[in-house]
Amino acid sequence: MDKSLIIVESPAKAKTINKYLGKEYMVEASVGHIKNLPKSKMSIDVENNFEVVYETIGGKEDVIEKLRQKAEKAKAVYIATDPDREGEAIAAHIADEIKDVNKNIKRVLFHEITESGVKHAMAHPQKLNRNLVMSQQARRAMDRIVGYKVSPFIWKTVYYGLSAGRVQSVALRLICEREEDIRKFVPQEYWSITGEFTAGTDEKFLAKLTKITGSDPVIPDETTMRGYLAELEKQKFEIASVDRKPVKRNPPAPFITSTLQQEAARRLRLSAKRTMGLAQKLYEGIDLGEEGVTGLITYMRTDSTRLSAEAVAQVREHIYENYGKEYLPKEARQFRKGKASQDAHEAIRPTSIKLTPKVVRKHLDKDLYALYELIWNRFVACQMAPAEFEQMSVDVVGGEYLFRATDQRPVFRGFLQVYDDVAEENGGDPDADPVSKIPASVVAGRKAQLMNLLPRQHFTKPPARYTESSLVKELESLGIGRPSTYALIVSTVIDRKYVEQRERKLFATELGMQVNKLLVQYFPEIVNVRFTAKMETELDTIASGKEEYVKVMKDFYDPFIHAFEKVDKIASTIKKSLQEKTDEPCDVCGRPMIIKWGRNGRFMACTGYPECKNTKPLPGEREKTEHVAGMVCELCGGDMVVKAGRFGTFLGCSNYPACKNTKPMTTGLKCPKCKEGDLIERKTRKRGRVFYGCSRYPECDFASWDKPVNETCTNCNNPYLVAKYSQSKGEYLKCPECKQEFVREEVAATA
Repeated sequence: MDKSLIIVESPAKAKTINKYLGKEYMVEASVGHIKNLPKSKMSIDVENNFEVVYETIGGKEDVIEKLRQKAEKAKAVYIATDPDREGEAIAAHIADEIKDVNKNIKRVLFHEITESGVKHAMAHPQKLNRNLVMSQQARRAMDRIVGYKVSPFIWKTVYYGLSAGRVQSVALRLICEREEDIRKFVPQEYWSITGEFTAGTDEKFLAKLTKITGSDPVIPDETTMRGYLAELEKQKFEIASVDRKPVKRNPPAPFITSTLQQEAARRLRLSAKRTMGLAQKLYEGIDLGEEGVTGLITYMRTDSTRLSAEAVAQVREHIYENYGKEYLPKEARQFRKGKASQDAHEAIRPTSIKLTPKVVRKHLDKDLYALYELIWNRFVACQMAPAEFEQMSVDVVGGEYLFRATDQRPVFRGFLQVYDDVAEENGGDPDADPVSKIPASVVAGRKAQLMNLLPRQHFTKPPARYTESSLVKELESLGIGRPSTYALIVSTVIDRKYVEQRERKLFATELGMQVNKLLVQYFPEIVNVRFTAKMETELDTIASGKEEYVKVMKDFYDPFIHAFEKVDKIASTIKKSLQEKTDEPCDVCGRPMIIKWGRNGRFMACTGYPECKNTKPLPGEREKTEHVAGMVCELCGGDMVVKAGRFGTFLGCSNYPACKNTKPMTTGLKCPKCKEGDLIERKTRKRGRVFYGCSRYPECDFASWDKPVNETCTNCNNPYLVAKYSQSKGEYLKCPECKQEFVREEVAATA
């Protein structure tokens, strides 16, 4: 056969590449990984040089067979999975499956899915990089060993079903340590004093008290503050100095994976996981109508700020033509490589400067457009002239007291014309001192008139909780994780319920604190920041060919297994140490109750288990986990209460365990599909995501992600609406049939 076969990961990428290559190529997709480690066993043969035993992913047999059939007929096979270590590992698995039917296998790296990028890669095929494959295998092997050894230890000591990971546990430690710092923090009172002055004109300006007899002011309380106010009112003031100097601000570097995730969170309110999903779509290709499917950005998993000479030349021409020569530096700007950067890929940039956000807007949804615009603007800005300011500083002196005012006036916007500043991630500080513009007429030597004194009380603040973006920034600075792992690290600790995200901040849960305490105490090396960063470096040495896979694995495994075996022997003792004794007797058998951990948090259990299985909520927490639902149990007459279970909330009898009557939680709506069952709140088994379904399932399969509301649509008379929320609209109602939207006031007005 005259055709060659190209194998990529995603169907979207296959569709894009098909457009650029002629009829002599066939393009097929593996649809991601074709092999994985089995869930039922560790699959790392420690005694046989840490050999990893993979298995075919369920459902991929047909995909593999199709690839084999195509490969057998092809004159050559080009494997074009993603250009990173994980992509190299997928390529190796594919090659292993087809090498017996076609030995002419080549590796191509598509750093951008454009016509020029694809054709350049096809013209420069490579061999599979076994060093990258073994580096990725070492990461999987380390993670699997830690997970399959430490997770059962957590089951034995806390409760079954928990898990621990090599890198994720370090991220959890950072969050928990920050939580401890916040809990231990004791705020300290202090005061600041701002003066309102005039100097020769009626124009007022504010200046802050910064020195008293040459030292920083210490004003710990109101009494001290009032003493200073009395002294300041006696002073005569003058303008001691006026300093003006030019200040330049250089543009930021083009995006790498971590900075893209940070800025997308800060500016667009996107999670790291969401950001990477959108970036993958932009990389693989977007249908631009007449132009067809085109990749809009270069590969999005990178730690390098390097830009190609061709891309820089194009953006410099764009800047000159659209902004003018004053916005274009004489020399192209280059950015310093980070100490941990592998420099394997370019920075994240648009594939073509001609594909401006305005040009592609109609082809992108809201989030895709926002992310593309962010990437495009950052790329253009990075090659623009610095922003220029005039910084003005005025010292006002009266006796031993010095007030200082500072101001900054824009002279030339430079790169800010494209990539303007935004508010910091946590917003402006409401406790900050007031500021004002300094009048241009202020000159040194002129007398100043104190018009008013503005004292302000402050309290020192605890360290800020991590957000997704600040945690990614911290992990990167510590050398933990790599571009392909940041989003997974953050989402994993949240999915495990070790961390909660509220108002975009990461809060360690009590469960997370308990698990972290165990890991730090009994596996200090595994959750050690320096050790984890060192292992990342070791993985890099495998990728570069400086170290062998077996040696790195042995250096990791030997101390780990020694520590693990020592701790595992005392797991039952550790479990007992975590159980808290109480003075409360069991109301069923009279034996003492203890406090234990379970899926829904801490609870009280009888020490007579398994003979007595009585459990109940902790004293004082009953109201938090259960409340009377206004219903009576039809079996025993007790109150029905709302309880939390594995698959969501439900109604249970308050006389449990004597009465075990339960009912599902209902929304008060009949099922709109079968008209017989009730709509009840449920949770998915895998992710625990709440949804609403019919109580007659599986006879009736009605389900809705959105909460049904007992309101009739005034547009089409559908018997119910669903509750929705968006940042732009806030809370609103929507008809699932005609898609009409309502605010609650509109519904109430027509009722």
